[in-house]
Amino acid sequence: MRTSVSLQSVGALIDGNHPNPFEVLGPHEVQQDGRKVLAVRAFLPHSRQAWVLDQAHDVSRPMRRIHPAGLYEAICPLPSSRGERYQLRVADQNGNLVTMHDPYSFGSLWSDFDRYLFGEGRHTRVYERMGAQLRTIDGVSGTNFSVWAPNARGISVVGDFNGWDGRMHPMRKLVPSGIWEIFVPQVGAGQKYKFRVRTCDGEIIDKSDPYGFAAELPPHTASLVTDPGTYAWGDQQWLERRRQSDPLHQPISVFEVHLGSWQRQHDRQHGWLNYRELAHQLVDYCRKLGFTHIELLPVSEHPFTGSWGYQTVGYYSVTSRYGTPDDFKYFVDYCHQHNLGVIIDWVPAHFPRDGHGLRRFDGSALYEHADPRQGEHPDWGTMIFNYGRNEVRNFLVANALFWLDEYHIDGLRVDAVASMLYLDYSRQEGQWIPNRYGGRENLEAIHMIREFNEQVHAEYPGVLTIAEESTAWGGVSRPTYTGGLGFTLKWNMGWMNDTLRYMRLDSIHRRYHHDELTFSLIYAFTENFVLPLSHDEVVHGKGSLLGQMAGDLWQKFANLRSLYSYLWTHPGKKLLFMGSEFGQWNEWNCDADLQWDLLQWQSHRGVQQLVADLNAMYVREPSLHQLDFEGQGFEWIDCHNREDSVLSYLRFARNPADFLVVCCNFTPIVRHNFRLGVPRGGWYQEIFNSDSEFYGGSNVGNHPGVQAVPQPHHGRPCSLSITVPPLAVVVFKPSG
Repeated sequence: MRTSVSLQSVGALIDGNHPNPFEVLGPHEVQQDGRKVLAVRAFLPHSRQAWVLDQAHDVSRPMRRIHPAGLYEAICPLPSSRGERYQLRVADQNGNLVTMHDPYSFGSLWSDFDRYLFGEGRHTRVYERMGAQLRTIDGVSGTNFSVWAPNARGISVVGDFNGWDGRMHPMRKLVPSGIWEIFVPQVGAGQKYKFRVRTCDGEIIDKSDPYGFAAELPPHTASLVTDPGTYAWGDQQWLERRRQSDPLHQPISVFEVHLGSWQRQHDRQHGWLNYRELAHQLVDYCRKLGFTHIELLPVSEHPFTGSWGYQTVGYYSVTSRYGTPDDFKYFVDYCHQHNLGVIIDWVPAHFPRDGHGLRRFDGSALYEHADPRQGEHPDWGTMIFNYGRNEVRNFLVANALFWLDEYHIDGLRVDAVASMLYLDYSRQEGQWIPNRYGGRENLEAIHMIREFNEQVHAEYPGVLTIAEESTAWGGVSRPTYTGGLGFTLKWNMGWMNDTLRYMRLDSIHRRYHHDELTFSLIYAFTENFVLPLSHDEVVHGKGSLLGQMAGDLWQKFANLRSLYSYLWTHPGKKLLFMGSEFGQWNEWNCDADLQWDLLQWQSHRGVQQLVADLNAMYVREPSLHQLDFEGQGFEWIDCHNREDSVLSYLRFARNPADFLVVCCNFTPIVRHNFRLGVPRGGWYQEIFNSDSEFYGGSNVGNHPGVQAVPQPHHGRPCSLSITVPPLAVVVFKPSG
């Protein structure tokens, strides 16, 4: 009896080039002797014999080998109902028997509408279709694998379940979407897998799953089947409060953390703490210091630990360095149940060249641009996404939503936005290609950024999107309907650079650089700014923040306390990188933990206590956070006193009667009988003094406060006569 399958189809299947193995394999209705029957075919390399188990008729039907490579066929009666399923029994070369369901007897997970949305770049929940999806079909449990690779000649899923044999589970291509798919029965959570891709050039390469939800511990690179729906969340109250919140008018004080080097367990191979251990220790620490949010350097899977996560391969995989996806969910849940928000860094600007990753995924420039003038980043040696391709834009926007959906993340800080906005970023003349209008703006990236922000804010009210953007691009944190990019907040890199440059100067020279401190208020309300003292300021030879401060040992600590006090009283949300909160001396090293032993010294404990008290005052006083982004929240008292290197200003709440007086002295000289104009008379309590002995200062100040007298000064009806401590900031609050 001859088979109805063409030799060409059989050859393509055996060679791994068949775009749709389902045309050959599985059940097929055929004509035999004038009647309809079912031809069941299976490709079973390394087998000696095979049978079809017809459970409905309780019959075992031998299969006929129709190709020596292991292609079998059996003729069976048509099933009497659609729910009837057969199984295959296979004897290997040693005679061992295995019974299994036939992967080629199951239908597609993808509807026509799913494929349409993906092709349009608008499938916001594409992660519920792509990757490895645990499914149960007609009582049969297994995993549905899907991957996008339109230019591949053939793709197989390989893994623990098939001995990493690329002949066992070739996938079908869903034309014209370029998606390849197969359901493999009995594959459950925890099994390793990759996609074996026969590229458009005929090369065979193994790729990790771009949509994989978990991965092996690097340097291993396989993806892991995982069930994202097993964790029982307990943060419903937090999510409801977040949905109704207005973060722009609330205190946001962010503790930036690299999980692998905050604290380490030195008796372990890598020293890393687990997400669950970190949850308890880090949350307790942040609550003690009064931070409102924790920001994590990227936790998506990355092959090189020294990249800190900024060269991502597994965009949908939480890094396995610190535990499982459920462990990370526990971390986020624990933070929420203790009133701490969680922000993660997200990197849609570029991806690394690692062979198992996105680069030339199907042998062509799929996720990246083919032209290196568009597709390669000259500084970082990485690849740049092709934002103009619908499926790539879908991959990124859906990835942002995935973190908010699956992990309840409260904010995404988008890294390297400037490199996305400009086609000539870090390029010389002739090294870049202008846009269709001849300009240098990356129009496709801008479109993707706006779509990302619109989708996040529409679906997850109260979630923060934060741009690390260092240029003068206008409207970064303005709504897209006004022409902005749509971010909630933007890092104020100008404030950071100007302020640190000023603080590195010896105090005797600061009078000549006074404008570097005052300049930030010229543009302070053009964007919704975060004031960052981030990890970028304590790496690559810059030294620690304490080490960057000018002066002798006492002055370094005093300058650091002044820097933080100025930061916390300046308009804008706050961010501080770990280790800086207690004045670490060493530059940050991702392979070592922080210098916790320094806390035996009062000078370092004092800095830590100062940060805790600044956070408490920041949260307690509406004038320090309610009008961060509105001009009526700030007024200079005197911004021109460059000779004394003193700044003084007012911070207002929505109620203008609720205000604070701030005076900053950036020299080591005590200023006695220093007069400040204030809006009204009465008693002004000194509520904060960075020179307090509790912080390691000289304890010069105005405790418990001063009386304002009706003596006009600085254009105001009343004034205070105060003692301004050396290299310090004092804050006064009027009574009543």
